[in-house]
Amino acid sequence: MAKTNPGRFFEDYKLGEVIAHAVPRTVSGGERALYHALYPARHALYSSDEFARASGLPEAPLDDLAAFHVVFGKTVPDVSLNAVANLGYAEGRWLKPVYAGDTLRSESEVIGLKQNSNGKTGVVWVRTRGLNQRNQTVMEYVRWVMVRKGNLEAPAPETVVPDLASAIPADQLVIPEGLDFSDYDFTLAGEPHRWGDYEVGETIDHVDGVTIEEAEHMMATRLWQNTAKVHFDTTARPDGSRLIYGGHVISMARTLSFNGLANAQMIAGLNGGAHANPCLSGTTVRAWSEVLDKAGTAAPGVGAIRLRLVATSGGEPFRLKGEDGKYLPEVLLDLDYWVLMPV
Repeated sequence: MAKTNPGRFFEDYKLGEVIAHAVPRTVSGGERALYHALYPARHALYSSDEFARASGLPEAPLDDLAAFHVVFGKTVPDVSLNAVANLGYAEGRWLKPVYAGDTLRSESEVIGLKQNSNGKTGVVWVRTRGLNQRNQTVMEYVRWVMVRKGNLEAPAPETVVPDLASAIPADQLVIPEGLDFSDYDFTLAGEPHRWGDYEVGETIDHVDGVTIEEAEHMMATRLWQNTAKVHFDTTARPDGSRLIYGGHVISMARTLSFNGLANAQMIAGLNGGAHANPCLSGTTVRAWSEVLDKAGTAAPGVGAIRLRLVATSGGEPFRLKGEDGKYLPEVLLDLDYWVLMPV
């Protein structure tokens, strides 16, 4: 009897199945330090316990995307070990901050299946939940992945494509308990721009760029315990390159957005996202944002702002798609998300 696990193939998924992912992870200040070493992360709420306490939290949480990477990494051996590509995200919500000492685990429900016309691959939709040691859901999101078939003769499953919301309604965003920006210190945060200073339709060029190196990408992917073959094994892709983990690009773009959005502190929702083109080592990542919507919240001094975050490998900012409606080749990431900001 084989002891090793080759990973799941498309024909191995069953609609409605709930997969409990292995290897829970207790996080510490080490994850926060490594996150800030890997990315130019400078948002004050995650950098300073004192700033976080002044904002009504008990201490600085783990960066929202660091918690996302931990939860995501748990799912890879069961969802995307044999993936061709991670295609998109929807209906993501951050429900509770994650603090040092919390233990995270993940579970995913298969909510959609569709075999591709080539008969060699199919798309799997899963709804993933990250839970802490108290069995509280700290975040949830849907993602869909193109996965290889292991047996090309396996029959195609009934096609089920889930009906997903195009955006999380603002009134369904969860504000962390106690969050209060009434006495927010804009000087310590790094910029004076508050919720009321941004207008729907406004675009922001974040100016800075960071070149992704092979070593840091490999360290990051190991840190998140992401075992996808395309990130490690040069024989897994025809050109012999290692694909940069899409979450690495998300974090890089989010931290680059500090320049112009330093007060966009806590991520509350993930409306949608696409890894438009592959990213490889040596790519210099730049970012720009567009304000899509704004909403008030019941928390004192806290507003919600919906942003489109675009990561590119060059070209002019604020250009997303060509006349054919397809993403331009320099566009790496198109992410639509909600962030909490002082009003």
